[in-house]
Amino acid sequence: MPARINLADHARPFLTYLDEWFSSLQDVPLAEVIASEPERVAVLSIDVINGFCKSGPLASDRVGRIVRPVADLFERAYALGVRNFALTQDAHDPQTPEFEAYPPHCIAGSAESAAVEELTSLPFFDEIAVFPKNSISSMIGTGLSEWIGARPQVERFIVVGDCTDLCTYQGAMHLRLEANAFGIRRRVIVPANAVDTFDTPVSAARELHIKAHDGDLHHVLFLHHMALNGIEVVRALV
Repeated sequence: MPARINLADHARPFLTYLDEWFSSLQDVPLAEVIASEPERVAVLSIDVINGFCKSGPLASDRVGRIVRPVADLFERAYALGVRNFALTQDAHDPQTPEFEAYPPHCIAGSAESAAVEELTSLPFFDEIAVFPKNSISSMIGTGLSEWIGARPQVERFIVVGDCTDLCTYQGAMHLRLEANAFGIRRRVIVPANAVDTFDTPVSAARELHIKAHDGDLHHVLFLHHMALNGIEVVRALV
């Protein structure tokens, strides 16, 4: 059995590198991504809903701060001609096995499972496809894969939402891995200012007898992991 590694010491050079990598992310013009071909672009928002952004047992202020950047991105993309918008949203069966890992949240039909007001108040909200989901996957049992399949002209996907290391990661990675597996020409772009994750400090986790979750580390680490797999991680789409 290999000797146990002291991660606090061993990972220090990597963490320094990770901080430098995150700080070096660049803004990319949204118009450059669309490139006068709005029909080839889709914007996918994952779990920008009340239960994570506004109120409920899994809501947090840090995740709530992505709401305005996400809504602004939708507005600017629409103004540039994009019409392929999709929302995937937790809408859980009360008996879902997921509640063995997380406290009950975003029950189907509840206010928690609804999109935030900043999205529902968009004048084109009725044109946005909405896909309820019962797991952290936006693709399993949702109809999103079929929606994408019906739009073969779309080759650029902008992915936003929460959480960076859970639902957003799963959605962006599926798009990237599917393209790799089937030889599909596809760009997957994640703007860091429009995604985030929750934070559970070690002290709180020990007091509550739950797992700790460093929000800053998981956010940057999973953005980096997406970049390692060919997803374009940028600071913001401006």
